[in-house]
Amino acid sequence: MQARSEITAGICGFTTTVDVECVDYKCTIGIESECPNVQKLAAELTEVDAFGEISYRGGRPRTFELAEQHLQHTACPVASGIIKTIEVAAELAFPKDACITIARIEDA
Repeated sequence: MQARSEITAGICGFTTTVDVECVDYKCTIGIESECPNVQKLAAELTEVDAFGEISYRGGRPRTFELAEQHLQHTACPVASGIIKTIEVAAELAFPKDACITIARIEDA
């Protein structure tokens, strides 16, 4: 099964496209991004086991390990978006958009 996601990270303005193909829960990952830090992550994150990525049981997902090494901001949604794409490609979740809407609340 295959899945694709487009992740718009936020104020940085960078967009990342993630393509995942899974066969027997072994996933091949292709990542294209305007962000130089995501490009470094993409160079190392090319294959994963789907079950290792969707749970903290048995350790941290490889995606998060590499995100810690390469991404500058902990709030960057790219790592989570990659894992969501893996879930869908592995048929462990249905495709459904995820969204974070943020607004500053001014004092009254």
